[in-house]
Amino acid sequence: MARKRKGRPINGVLLVDKPSGVSSNYVVQGIKRMFKAAKAGHTGALDPLATGLLPVCLGEATKFSQFLLDADKAYEVVAKLGQRTDTSDADGQIVETHAVDVCEADIKNALTQFLGNIKQVPSMFSALKHEGKPLYFYARQGIHIDRPARDICIHSIDWLGLNGDELTLAVKCSKGTYIRTLVDDLGQVLGCTAHVKELRRTQVAHYDASQMHTFEALGELAAEVQDENFSSIDKLLLSMDTPIKDLPLVNVDELIASYFMQGRAISVDDTQQEGVEAGDVWRVYAKQDNRFLGVAFVDSENNLQPKRLVVYS
Repeated sequence: MARKRKGRPINGVLLVDKPSGVSSNYVVQGIKRMFKAAKAGHTGALDPLATGLLPVCLGEATKFSQFLLDADKAYEVVAKLGQRTDTSDADGQIVETHAVDVCEADIKNALTQFLGNIKQVPSMFSALKHEGKPLYFYARQGIHIDRPARDICIHSIDWLGLNGDELTLAVKCSKGTYIRTLVDDLGQVLGCTAHVKELRRTQVAHYDASQMHTFEALGELAAEVQDENFSSIDKLLLSMDTPIKDLPLVNVDELIASYFMQGRAISVDDTQQEGVEAGDVWRVYAKQDNRFLGVAFVDSENNLQPKRLVVYS
């Protein structure tokens, strides 16, 4: 028999402004306690040094977090020129120092080398797994692991300013991009080395910084909850289908909805949906009450196969 989860069956997405100095998991567990949620998870970790947008999924919304993990992201980064660290950020130990003799034109010219589809070798101080353990586990023991370069895309790098030896940039990039590695690589191209001094995530998919709530403010609001009345904080949640709002949608009648919620494939013909192709991923709703049912993909026989189903308590 499955063990019953403790906590409320609350569903939704909360956009948190992660503070510096704590892990993403620390924030997730804090939000879980504040909402007394049965289940919570994030959609892509930020380094402890980093701040900014951390979407936290509660309840059934966790089933759709992968769509945000795979989404494009945007950052503002302050790079310290002239110093290289073993972690490529300010939390690490300085391993190289160089004089900084570069101008705006040098930097802007170097930045063009990182635009578009490029290869990037992840940092040894990343959470990528090797034989079941994160790379930083080996790095802290002085063990070097060869890492294959990965395909990433830098959509844009905008120059925001140079103040002494501190360079500020805005970066929009694909999933899997390590800004620490990007800055370290930039420092190598410039010949003066560099590391991340400050990093702030400003966008994940369609979510942006204007929708965030600070971790401190959320804690204060949660402390005011009385008699298990969570309405004051529950109203801050975005609906659980917002992670996939960019997917096409299909509405089905009650009978087809009942089949779908049983995990049964439904024919695209029964949905009266046009322009559907094999491999497409769709979000599915019940036509009668606009209830979100889950996500389906179109198979080779033109059937909508359930991929993630919402379980309503």
